[in-house]
Amino acid sequence: MPRVAPLPSSVLPPHQRELYELFANGYADFRGQAAALAHVPVALESLYGMLLELRRAANLPLRYVELAVVTVSKLNACPYCVAHHEPLLAIEGVPADAIAALPASDHPAFDETDRLVIEYARLVTERSWGLRDSLFDRLRARFTESQIVELTLRVALAGFFNRFNDALQVDDGLAAAALDPQEKDHPHD
Repeated sequence: MPRVAPLPSSVLPPHQRELYELFANGYADFRGQAAALAHVPVALESLYGMLLELRRAANLPLRYVELAVVTVSKLNACPYCVAHHEPLLAIEGVPADAIAALPASDHPAFDETDRLVIEYARLVTERSWGLRDSLFDRLRARFTESQIVELTLRVALAGFFNRFNDALQVDDGLAAAALDPQEKDHPHD
């Protein structure tokens, strides 16, 4: 059950209402998250506006964005984010069994770049303080510096959204289906 009352888009001014509706009904079904963010309209506008601009710019292929987001969300055990991003990763051509295997990167559906993205997402999530220069050499061999910055931003944002959604118990029905049976019996404290 959400820890804050979900707000309808009607409480927002027109521009923010459009962003809310886009994320609730268009971009993907992030209705529960939009309803929580509506309590702080500037956050809804800034975060969702930035995500839309990043998507429009298409600087970083969506496959890598979604690989990073699902990896981070699984590492952080965020059922809301996993449930909402796994379908987006499937749209990018990643088979269901490969998605289910994440955060493991050894599935044959993953190429070297996929594996690097998964590794980077894991390392930034688990120990960003200990990244080696050799990792960045490998990233630079496959990505521009702009793409590396965006990938890092997407990993960090996924961690933010994981914590936001878990702390406030943001839900819209999809997250409950994503929990494994043990997690349903013992949700995050």
